[in-house]
Amino acid sequence: MRRLAYALPLLLFAALAGYFAVALLSGRNPHELPSALLDKPAPAFDLPSLSGDGRMSGSALAGQVVVVNFFASWCAPCRVEHPLLLRLARQEKVHLVGIAYKDRPADSRRFLAELGDPYSAIGIDRDGRTGIDFGLYGVPETYVIDRAGHIRKRFVGPLSAAAVDRELLPLLRALARP
Repeated sequence: MRRLAYALPLLLFAALAGYFAVALLSGRNPHELPSALLDKPAPAFDLPSLSGDGRMSGSALAGQVVVVNFFASWCAPCRVEHPLLLRLARQEKVHLVGIAYKDRPADSRRFLAELGDPYSAIGIDRDGRTGIDFGLYGVPETYVIDRAGHIRKRFVGPLSAAAVDRELLPLLRALARP
């Protein structure tokens, strides 16, 4: 019985060390949050347009590769990624759609007037329901949707230049091929 008392902490330590070794050597990025919607149809949505001249719906995006970016005027990381979104829209000609998440329309308009508007269309998700349907963790968050309307990639947090060059642009080029 005494030997078991001495061996038990050693066995527990070995089990924990093994668990952490497997996790570290798996190659999985611990910062990457999985999405249950990856390779599944994007959630349907129908939102009032920020411009006030109608609605923005997911069905209007069908048949084209589109990048959907959730943002808010009160979101500091959204300000950080905004110059990169402008570059994507202007230099790379990415079809970028914005969804103003839990933001007042006047604040979203002021945000875009101050920093520039990279979006071809913007919907207002005042109550956050569309964000919930997408599985949003917080803003900013960006989704790549293919021509068939399936979510192909999710970027949690602000986009970085490295992620855009290494992951986003190659994916968009691959999806653009007929």
